[in-house]
This record gives sequence, structure tokens and C-alpha cells, in this order.
Amino acid sequence: MSQQLKISIVQTVLSWEAPAENRNRLDALIQPLAGQTDLVVLPEMFTSGFTMNPEKVAEKMDGPTVQWMKAKAAALNAAIAGSLVIGENGHFFNRLVWVNPDGYTRHYDKRHLFTLAGEHKSYLAGRERLIVEYKGWKVCPMICYDLRFPVWARNDVDYDLLFFVANWPTPRIHHWDQLLVGRAIENQSFVIGVNRVGEDNNGHQYCGHSSIIDFNGTPIVRIHDQEAVFSATLSKQALLEFRKKLAFLPDRDSFEIHG
Repeated sequence: MSQQLKISIVQTVLSWEAPAENRNRLDALIQPLAGQTDLVVLPEMFTSGFTMNPEKVAEKMDGPTVQWMKAKAAALNAAIAGSLVIGENGHFFNRLVWVNPDGYTRHYDKRHLFTLAGEHKSYLAGRERLIVEYKGWKVCPMICYDLRFPVWARNDVDYDLLFFVANWPTPRIHHWDQLLVGRAIENQSFVIGVNRVGEDNNGHQYCGHSSIIDFNGTPIVRIHDQEAVFSATLSKQALLEFRKKLAFLPDRDSFEIHG
């Protein structure tokens, strides 16, 4: 088991519905991480911004962006994860794709679609959580609006790290900050939130606040409103010792999610 995991979070401007341009920008941002990190996390819809026009940017799982992710994971010798628009079986998905350095791929489809923006009219919701086992860690990835639903994110002692990729707008950024801390405390887990910066074509402003938070709810890293890449090393031993000292998770309620 690897006791430490080095995480790199990428907070970036996103060009509207321009996958190739966004991949090129990300190339420049993440190339210095080669051999220096274990996991690179990109924002939600990192090829397009939060578009409700999936037909303009949708790709297949063997399309150019997933192939790019595989090439980057191999070159960096690190896993890479982020969400993009995928078209499959006549539907569109806001899909988080996880790629290991060896090309092994997993995915998670966003469960909670943002009805306020009409996301439910353009995309099909996912139905299953994903737990990725990587370097002795269990990682649970989620997407943006999922953050508001603690039941979906509840830790049944089946993950060590919970992360959210997002396009979370400036007017509600205080919700983002507080909810990330809340998810860390209630689940006794490391929590990561990766947001974007800049303005999209709908006039929505994004101020970042990407964060890495420890199991006690203490921010390790918080990026404000600049385009930047930050890294932190997480300790599995520290997490397990904290859970042993403050053994709250065994007292959790049991439940099943239907629908």
C-alpha cells in the first residue's frame, strides 16, 4: 500500500466549445508535472465549458480527448481525471473519465444534473457511484452539483479520497467553499474540489477556489481566482490514525439509494 499520494489540481480558463484549444492549453499547464505527481485532476467539461449544446462537442470513449488523456497519463506517469461530453447509445453524458498511466480507463456519469440550467434536458443522469482503487487508495470522483447532495457522497468506509470537478459560478462560491469542508468532516475523508476560472459564453463568471482539504476539514491548498496548478501530498497513515482516534464513521446510519 502506498502511504502517500501526490495530487495536482488544475484550475484553468476554458474556451467555449473548443476541445482542441482547451487540450492545447492543458498540455502547457500539466507538462511540468511529468514524474512529479500521482494524480492530475481537471475541471468539469474541460474541453468545452458547461455547455447545453452537447451535439457540438460530444465525443466517443475512443475519441480524441480520451486518447489525449491516455497519452498524457503515460507521459506524466500519473493518473488523470476530468469530465467531458460523451455521446453514447443515442444519449449524451457529462462523464468523468479516469485514466491510469497504463491506459486503464474508468468512468462516472454525473448523477445530479443541474436543472436550473436545463442540464437534465440535454444529458442523461448516471445511476452508479464509482470507486477507483489506485496506488493503495480508494478514490470516489463526483461532478459539480453532486456536491449539494450529501447522501450520494456518503462514505460507507469505502473511500479515502472524495473529489469534485466543477464549473461552479462566482455568485455561489461561498456554498462551494463550505460544502467541500462539510463533505470532508462528515465523511472523514480527504476532499478535493477543482473549479475553473474566467467567463463562459453565457456570461457566467467563475472565480476558482479549487481546494484540497484534509479529513479534519482543514484546507491544505486553496487557489483563488488565477489560472494555476497546485500540488499536495496526502498521507494515508494520517487519515487512518485520525479515523481511529475519532471513530465517528462506525456510528453512521445505514441506507440504500433507489432510483
